[in-house]
Amino acid sequence: MSTSKAQDWLISNNKFESNLNKIQSFNPKKAKTISITGGKGGVGKSSVSLKISKTLAEDGYKVLLVDCDYNLSNTSIKLGLPLNNDFQQLVKKEKSLEDCLYKDKNFHLLSGCNGNLDLFRDDFKLEQFIIDILLSQENHYDFIFLDNPAGARKENLTLNAYSDYRFFVVNPDKSSLTDAYSLMKILKKDYGVSENHLIINKATSLKQVNKIVRVLSETVENFLNTRLQILGSIEREVKNAENFDSHMLNNSGSKIHRDFLEIINNFVEKNLGLPSVDLVDTSSLVFGAKTSGHEVQVKT
Repeated sequence: MSTSKAQDWLISNNKFESNLNKIQSFNPKKAKTISITGGKGGVGKSSVSLKISKTLAEDGYKVLLVDCDYNLSNTSIKLGLPLNNDFQQLVKKEKSLEDCLYKDKNFHLLSGCNGNLDLFRDDFKLEQFIIDILLSQENHYDFIFLDNPAGARKENLTLNAYSDYRFFVVNPDKSSLTDAYSLMKILKKDYGVSENHLIINKATSLKQVNKIVRVLSETVENFLNTRLQILGSIEREVKNAENFDSHMLNNSGSKIHRDFLEIINNFVEKNLGLPSVDLVDTSSLVFGAKTSGHEVQVKT
C-alpha cells in the first residue's frame, strides 16, 4: 500500500489552517469520513460507532468502520468476533486490506490489535497509515467512520482534522464535558476546525440534556467561535446493562434504537440532504422530540 498520497496531504496541511475546508469540499462520489471522538475514555464512542455504522449499512449504504485504537481495540469484542492480529499484518504488509476486513453485507470493519507491543516499538505513524487507507477507499464506500481513541494525541488530532465531520460523544459527567471542550479548543487553535457535532450518551433526563446543550454550545460559540451542531441524545440503559451491546445492536424496536435513528436522520437530512433512515416506525419522532412528547430545546 503506497503512502505517498498520505504523506503529500500531511506535508501540505501541516498547519491545517483554513484551507482544510477546500480539501473537504463536497463530492457525492466520495465517502463521507466521520470521526467518532471525545476527550474522555469510556463515554461510549465504540458503541456509537458500531450502531451508527450498522444502521446505515442496513439502510443500504456501504459503510466502512475503522477502529483507530490500534492496540486496545474493542469493536470486535462488542460484535462477538474472535480477536486477531490482522491489523499488525496489514501494517507489516503481510496481508492486504481486503483480507483484513470483517464483512457483514454492507457493513465492513477493520479492527485494531489488543496488547500488541510491536507497533509501539516500531516507528509507526498511525495517522499517515489511516489516511492512506481513507484515500484508497474513498471511492468504494458511502461512509467511512473512524472510531478514535480518547485524548489529544497527535495522531488523534490529525485524524479528527482530516475527517469531513466530527461526532463528539459526551456523558453528563463534568470531566467528559471539559475534556471534550479542551479537544475542540486544540482542534480550532492548531488545526482550524470550526464545526463539530454533539451526541449526548447515557442521558438520564430531558432537563439534563437541555443543560448540557445550553452550556456546551454557548461556551464553544462564545470562547472558540466554533459551531456545535446538536445531533441528539441517547437515553441511559439500566435494565439491559449486562447485555448492552447485544441489546443496542440487535433490538430494532427498542427506545435506544429510536434514539439512534433520530441522531442519524438529523445528520443525513440536514447535513447531506439524504433521505431519512426508517428501519422502524418513527412517524411520531422528530429531532428534539422524545417519545414522552417533550421537546429538547437545542441551539443550532
